[in-house]
Amino acid sequence: MEMKRRCTWNIFQSVEYAGEQDQIKLYNFLGYLVDNFTPASSERNLISHIFRENEVCRDMEWERYFCYKNIEVPELYSGPHLTFPLTVAQADSLVEAFKNKKQLHSRYVLQLLLETWKLLRTLPNISRISTCNSKEITICGDLHGQLEDLLLIFYKNGMPSMERPYVFNGDFVDRGTDSIEILLILFSFLLVYPNDVHLNRGNHEDHIVNLRYGFTKEVLGKYRLHGKRILKLIHKIFSWLPLATVIDQKVLILHGGISDTTDLSIISKVDRHRYISALRPPKKKLLQSDGQASIDSDLEEDMWAPRDSPVTWSWNSLTSHNPFGSRNSFQRRSLQDFSDRLKCSEEKDLEELRRQAKFTQSYRDLPQSLSFSFSPYSSEHDDTNTDEWKQIVDILWSDPIPQDGCIPNEVRGGGCYWGPDVTDEVLNKHNLQLLIRSHECKQEGYEFCHNRKVVTLFSASNYYEVGSNRGAYIRMGPDTVPRFFQYRASSLTRSLSLRQSVGRTEHSALRVLREQLIAHRSDLIREFQEYDPENRGVISQRDWALAVEKILRLNLPWRVLRPQLMSCPPDGLLDYLAWFSDLSIKEPDNEHIDQNLLETVYRHRSTLETIFRIVDANNSGVISFEDFRQTWKLLGSFLQMEISDEVISNLAISIDSNNDGSIDINEFMESFRLVDMNRLERGQSMFLIPPSALPEEEHQSEGFAPEEPPPEEPQHVEPLFKTPP
Repeated sequence: MEMKRRCTWNIFQSVEYAGEQDQIKLYNFLGYLVDNFTPASSERNLISHIFRENEVCRDMEWERYFCYKNIEVPELYSGPHLTFPLTVAQADSLVEAFKNKKQLHSRYVLQLLLETWKLLRTLPNISRISTCNSKEITICGDLHGQLEDLLLIFYKNGMPSMERPYVFNGDFVDRGTDSIEILLILFSFLLVYPNDVHLNRGNHEDHIVNLRYGFTKEVLGKYRLHGKRILKLIHKIFSWLPLATVIDQKVLILHGGISDTTDLSIISKVDRHRYISALRPPKKKLLQSDGQASIDSDLEEDMWAPRDSPVTWSWNSLTSHNPFGSRNSFQRRSLQDFSDRLKCSEEKDLEELRRQAKFTQSYRDLPQSLSFSFSPYSSEHDDTNTDEWKQIVDILWSDPIPQDGCIPNEVRGGGCYWGPDVTDEVLNKHNLQLLIRSHECKQEGYEFCHNRKVVTLFSASNYYEVGSNRGAYIRMGPDTVPRFFQYRASSLTRSLSLRQSVGRTEHSALRVLREQLIAHRSDLIREFQEYDPENRGVISQRDWALAVEKILRLNLPWRVLRPQLMSCPPDGLLDYLAWFSDLSIKEPDNEHIDQNLLETVYRHRSTLETIFRIVDANNSGVISFEDFRQTWKLLGSFLQMEISDEVISNLAISIDSNNDGSIDINEFMESFRLVDMNRLERGQSMFLIPPSALPEEEHQSEGFAPEEPPPEEPQHVEPLFKTPP
């Protein structure tokens, strides 16, 4: 059972990390286009505004965006009212209001953000705090928009106060549905207890990541009138969040991890607010003639890569020469020409990277090489220190591995993998004893590694599926020994036996996996046919597993999973055509829509939606036919496939049901889904638990209402070691 449980877990993580890698690759691709297309280029104009977020502007310009005084609160408003300086009672009332599904008025949101921004600007990059005999420090990991987990922690552990200080270790937003509420609660307690509430930045406190994983859409949906301004200010606030916390000079807390170049002395001195997005080094904002920088002004060509200068490419923080030549030679090329040349260069450099990258190799000594997730920027026009940028990327994106060494994190596409030797090196260098990080979901809510010198802490329970994982938080006193408390913030999990809980999680994982297989239908059939030279429509189980892994690249035990994905006749040969025959993708009512395009839409839905959100510069949720066409051209270039104007036009017409010449982004994305979803749900369980044996879906509990039913009691786990004095 344990092996199958791990297999289920690997399915969820493989799909999750593949999505993160796609997001970074897309952003780097768009960044290269912006750096190398002429300012008059229509493609460049569509996407350049997202890179303006990363420019350095005068603080007075940002203060203009925080203006709230002209926003009136109507008499019918029944939510909480805030006055400043904020009081404990008001922070508590905000928690109670969000528990009861009320919304804070946009005037108060902007005012709260203004006060938070002012406070964060006074804080150091590394918060240094101390314990004492009268109080313990509580440390929380990823929350990811799951308000019920935060409420449960507060109910069982106590609200933040001078006697109950907290450290929240990043990734407050995305994926869940209540990200803005979590932010406002944390910001309110930060204002009330600035010496007792500490917030570290995570990799999801990043406006580029938010485009894909839901926070941008959530804010614009909840605050339709002032959402754009709220979102812009939150992204600026993200850049002012501290990067790490140190407890008693012994315990280091940061979101992702470290590398063999991590240096706290460098991290403590960086201008962290320059990194609105940590995925791309900032470019210095040019001043206007009056000496002021403008957020809304069009970018000047000189702000980007200079003419006739080489463009620097990087693998995370590693650089190599640009294979496309000078900007002059590139600027008039078409997207298709760019895509063709990129593909050729990419294949060569990937081959070289595979040859060079070894687990025993040092991250700092890895030879300069180009990868598919390049991060382009112009070194000649960027005064940001490369080492400084690398420090931030590593602490936000990195993951530990059991092997010694430090190598680029190819799975996520950013940061690095670091081994126990690097942990020893960094801890010894800074006289530390323990590293607490988050960034990865763990089945028990926490996990030790590297000789118990590194602990991963994750506080979002039921992250992949109800029952998939516990959440956890840590209490730490003067002995700096972590004491763990585990929980699940759902009433449904209490009604499930262990066998049912694991079976339910596995059932969900198999559904996700089938969707991945169906989304790659055409590629899989072509690969299956390579193993079927006589076109019989059947292949062996071994060949099926090899073909699936080659296409999906999820590193899963496909032969073990095969019985849950498709049946096998007595002769052992799999009928792959019959497997796909009655499963297809729902499409608009237009017989002229190309089937390959439909599969592309479904397979790359998240990437396509991200580009839509980027193109929709005014966040209206609607784009024109021309922007729709340009979006598809960008996607085609990114995927290195040609999409004709006729195909795009047919698709646009079929979606435009009211014939107003525009495309509603949400309606477009909802138009494409898999049909016969019941079949997707009918997959045989690895534990042979029929769906009928699983309880009906229930709403997750609010987390701490003492009425019925009470939340699951957190499980206290005593540590197995004592930190030496």
